[in-house]
Amino acid sequence: MSSPSPSGSAAGQLALQAVDFAYADGRSIFRQLSLTVTPGEFVVLLGPSGCGKSTLLNLLSGFIQPDRGTVSIDGEAVRPEMDALGYVFQSPNLFPWLTVLDNVRFGLRMRGDLTPAAQQQRARQYLALVGLADAAEQFPHQLSGGMRQRVALARALAPEPKLLLADEPFGALDAITRRHLNEELLRLWSQLGQTVVFITHDIDEAVFLADRVVVLGRAPQGIDTQLTVDLPRPRSFATTPRLPRFLACREQLMDRIAHVMEKAV
Repeated sequence: MSSPSPSGSAAGQLALQAVDFAYADGRSIFRQLSLTVTPGEFVVLLGPSGCGKSTLLNLLSGFIQPDRGTVSIDGEAVRPEMDALGYVFQSPNLFPWLTVLDNVRFGLRMRGDLTPAAQQQRARQYLALVGLADAAEQFPHQLSGGMRQRVALARALAPEPKLLLADEPFGALDAITRRHLNEELLRLWSQLGQTVVFITHDIDEAVFLADRVVVLGRAPQGIDTQLTVDLPRPRSFATTPRLPRFLACREQLMDRIAHVMEKAV
């Protein structure tokens, strides 16, 4: 069976233009926020609690709408149901009564443009891609936490979105499993080519994954700074964190996070 590849254009361009957003209580989170993510780029959002990382991802997904400004993928205003959009949450959020295969197949069923046989074939392809081909008939409670998160990743990728949004998807996992899934995510990204926006509060994870790290300041500052991570790919936790450039990027980001936190005091 051939490896899956996204249909049509593999990657989308994401653009936020002059976005304002405040909660109902009047608390302002963003003012005139602008950000462009180029097709195929891996961008990591980094910042302390309260800086608006998850709010920004909800704006990018269309789950919430800006008070002013625009959020678009390839020039089209974002909507949660867009085929171009995939989302991986902090928790796997799998349906416990469905098998692993049917969990991965769920989004394809809702979209309704493939036959049941084609849905199953696509779901099995993506399970194989995340290393879970043998778990297709199991149920979520029979899997480890890392395996459940890989199922969630396969489910997000199976509709072949142009943009993948990830909200600290590995934050609840142990360090060894987290490192393994970071490497797996980069392998999938290099093969499939989606644009990725990934939230983390872990500086090492940000440097390891990213083409570019966007550091958010305390609300409503928005973007504090951006750092291009010009480390060679493919990356491995066995070698990449030892590189002088990795250590330099880490130091720069630690300084910026410290600066952001000091400004909030």
